[in-house]
Amino acid sequence: MRTNTTKAKLVEGKAVFGAIISRHAPDLVELFGAIGYDFVMIDCEHGPMSLDEVEHMVRAAEVFGITPITRIPNHEDSTILRFLDRGVQGIIVPHVNTAQAAEAVAKAARYWPDGNRGMAAGGRAHDYGVGTTRDESTRWINAQLLVIPMIEETEAVDNLDAILKVPGVDVLHVASSDLGQSMGNPGAAKVRELMRQVVPRIRAGGKLVGVGGNNPSDAAGIAEFIKLGANFVTVSSQGLLRLGADDFRRRVQAAL
Repeated sequence: MRTNTTKAKLVEGKAVFGAIISRHAPDLVELFGAIGYDFVMIDCEHGPMSLDEVEHMVRAAEVFGITPITRIPNHEDSTILRFLDRGVQGIIVPHVNTAQAAEAVAKAARYWPDGNRGMAAGGRAHDYGVGTTRDESTRWINAQLLVIPMIEETEAVDNLDAILKVPGVDVLHVASSDLGQSMGNPGAAKVRELMRQVVPRIRAGGKLVGVGGNNPSDAAGIAEFIKLGANFVTVSSQGLLRLGADDFRRRVQAAL
């Protein structure tokens, strides 16, 4: 079974970067692995992918040495189980607004004694039961998994102190778009102001912290969040493609 290299880097205190991919595109997963990104966020909250397609995305990630993490569509135990059984090494869970919801997610994602995830020791997450005992594989999977609730509503911010105390939560991911919506869409500056307060609070509370909704052209803004304590950064693969395409065209025009 595979080491979660993204989790290992986080434990070492490094910042990690991941591309959000919202459609079935194993080649994009491979590309981001080839150029050295740490993880891909396979977006199944907004994207149209089936579980079989997710499994193919995971295979591509495994081949190219990039961590497969999936944003799942809901909090249901059965949803968490079915994605994890496909071999993803982390789940990003939207709209986790209370400590009770965070605890339920963390327990559903891990096997006993850390949780109550349903057992499928003969499946691909366990290398089909080859080479290890069930106890060895469940302990390894528990240790390698990243459980990442999203802090993307003001209710979650209000309950942040309680959420920070939940065991089994590895990263709290602060996302600007829905956070702004829950604030009544006051504008990017107001949302960023709140995020500047929340990011260091999470780190001070003993959790790792992610930032999402990033504009790939705003390198300085992303760097500011990292300086404030963020170390798990997601950015749209389409946005990165657009940025690269625009940059190429500008450089050609400047050379003419």
